[in-house]
Formats: sequence, C-alpha cells, structure tokens
Amino acid sequence: MEGSFRSLITVGLAILVAAGGWMFFQNFSIEGWDKIQVKPKAPSASSPSEGPTTPIAAQNVPARGQGDTIKVASFNIQVFGQSKLGKAHVMNTLARVARNFDVIAIQEIRSKNEDVMPRFLELINSEGRHYDFVIGERQGRTDSKEQYAFIFDRETIETDRAALYSVADPDGLLHRPPLVGWFRTRGPAPSDAFTFSLVNIHTDPDEAEAEVNYLAQVFRKVRDEDGRNEDDVIILGDLNVDEAHLGQLKKVPGITWAIVGEKTNVRRTQQYDNIVFHGTATREYTGRSGVFDFLREYNLTSQEALEVSDHMPVWAEFRSIEGGGAPGAVAARPKFGELR
Repeated sequence: MEGSFRSLITVGLAILVAAGGWMFFQNFSIEGWDKIQVKPKAPSASSPSEGPTTPIAAQNVPARGQGDTIKVASFNIQVFGQSKLGKAHVMNTLARVARNFDVIAIQEIRSKNEDVMPRFLELINSEGRHYDFVIGERQGRTDSKEQYAFIFDRETIETDRAALYSVADPDGLLHRPPLVGWFRTRGPAPSDAFTFSLVNIHTDPDEAEAEVNYLAQVFRKVRDEDGRNEDDVIILGDLNVDEAHLGQLKKVPGITWAIVGEKTNVRRTQQYDNIVFHGTATREYTGRSGVFDFLREYNLTSQEALEVSDHMPVWAEFRSIEGGGAPGAVAARPKFGELR
C-alpha cells in the first residue's frame, strides 16, 4: 500500500511538472544568451484574459490624479521567507517601507511556499492602498534559490504582465539571471506617460565584479533586442559592489547611477545597492535619490533593523511624463500590451 501511495505521488508530481513546462513554453520563447530572446509570445486570440497574479489588489483602481513624479526603489529583504512572515513587527516595518515607493524591485525571496508575496501585499494594502506584484521563477545554482519580484502601486503604476521575463543565461554566467519588467506611469495620458524597463538583479558576492561586468551586455540586450523599443532601461538591485567598481557597466557610454557616496547596508559600512540607467535617454530622472534609512525613520534599534534586513532600500525619482517634458511632446511611444 505504501509503495502504491508513493507511485501515485510520483505520477502526480510528474503531471504537475509537465503542465508547468507546457504553460511556460506556451508563453515564452527562449533562445541563446547572445540574442537575449526570452520574450513573451503574442497571446492567442482565443486565450482568455488572465487576472492579476494575486486576488488581493482591487480591480479597476483609479489613477491617483496627475502626479508629477514617481519613486522607483530597490530592496534586498534579506532571506525573505517564512521566518520573517512569522514576525509581526518585522512585517509591519516592511509594509511601512513599501508604502513610500511607487514601484520596488525586491531581491532574496526565499521560500518554497507561494504565500510570501500575497501575504506581504495583504499587509501593505491593509491601510487602504492598492499595491500588486509580479514575480519571477526561483533562481540559483545551489539548493538555496531565490526569487525576484516587483511590487507596484496600482494608483500610479501599471505593468504589461505578458512582457515579464527572466534573462536567458545558458552559459551560467550569472548566479541569478535578472528579472525584467515593463512599466508605465498612471495619471498622464497613455501617449504621454513615462514607460520604462526595470532589470532586477542580485549578484553573487563572491563573483560580483565579473557579474557586474556582464550586466553591461544585459543592459544593451534588453534595450536593443527584446522587441519593446524601450530606451529607458533601469538596472537596479543588490550589485554587491560600490559605484567605483561598476566595471564594464560603468563604461557603457552615457551610463549613470543614482547612489553616490552613500552606504546602503544597515550598519552603514558598505555600498551594495544601486540604480543604474542611461543619463541621456532617461531624461525623466529628477536628480533626486537616496537611501531610505528605516532604522532612523522608524526609530529602531540596530538589532530591530537587522531583523528586517541587513540592506536598506535605495530609491530614485523620475518624472511621470515621457522625456520629462510637457504632455504631448512625445509623438510615438512603445506599444504596451494588456495592462493590469
């Protein structure tokens, strides 16, 4: 009887794996790294429209007026999994932090359960907000795998869910290949709204400089070859290097970075996190950026802060209008898919 039960479990798991693989290849086209062609396939006309990845977020959320700017952030929530979910004081602090930003790239989600982000969103939205998320697959060369996610305020930001993809890395040059999402501001008319691609990355600390070098190619490939014609490409995350060690990424003509001369860990000893983009193309950048020191903001002790994360969020401010100019100044925009 026990052998039969195990056989049933094995068959069931095989069916689930096969179904998951079928769904992935129905939606994504994968080619080699040299062309970074992990891009969404066009949806079938007969395919029903899918809802949000989580039922927590309200449907048909109205835009929050004509906001002039948005704040884009990155936050490595150290080992974000079941242990943190079980600490109410930690989760409350994380939710307070998240509400300060319009879109946040999250690194180090570590849980085999799928409840981390839905439960986090429920807490963020418990005060009447309307945040949602998109999440990538589990990544990593070892058994300790991580997921990337983007959290966004649906009152100010919308995303093309069909355009979410993980960068292909068949040669294993990156421990955790980046997650790429496409976003647009809400408030301005769609033809005037700022659209941008976010490239969410957590480099391996032991190979950080080599991986950051390779991000120069990732930047060019996402900008030039993923089919969106989107020149506003923003790499953000835990780079595990400071601004002086951006290597080949720093040598991309026109490249700039938001965090200059600031420490980004809670102990204020190292700069690990940054937001990198093309200064000329991304004219929407206002020049305002910083490190969100939640230890001082919420009057925490060092130990209390380290329970939340050993990293602090980094952020940069961008204008909501494409090009940072007046509405109507941009004649043609990249075409978004179905937005949710």
